[in-house]
Amino acid sequence: MLENCKSARERWGGVSEIIDRWLHSRQNLLVSFCHLSEKKAFEDGDKEAEGNLRELCQQLVDYVSAGHFEIYDQLIQEGQAFGDSEGLQQAKALYREIDATTDVAVDFNDKYQETDDLSALSQDLSNLGVALETRFAAEDRMIDTLHTAHKNQLA
Repeated sequence: MLENCKSARERWGGVSEIIDRWLHSRQNLLVSFCHLSEKKAFEDGDKEAEGNLRELCQQLVDYVSAGHFEIYDQLIQEGQAFGDSEGLQQAKALYREIDATTDVAVDFNDKYQETDDLSALSQDLSNLGVALETRFAAEDRMIDTLHTAHKNQLA
């Protein structure tokens, strides 16, 4: 029994570090988003805004990719390892919420990686902000459901 506990701690204790790094990248994404959103109007040829926008797009893609290709898989595996069928069911619903916001993020990135036309940027940032708020809330609930819920079992 002690060996099983030690094995679980070794296996899932590292998930906290992965999640911490991912949440730190979320914070950086939010800082970039807010910095760009502070501007009331965008004009074509605004090199500073274009640079900030490219940085935001890169952070957005990195963040979304890490969630889909690293974090969610780890959380699902942890839920499976602990036999948390209720948590896994909740995670499916949360994943559908998250997945809907992925399309908004990818569309935003695709649009602004291909154009210097900033005329719709304010509205697009607003739409992205709504999607990110939805995404972050669902991700936080997924972390609570599939990781935080098992912390006592790791101790």
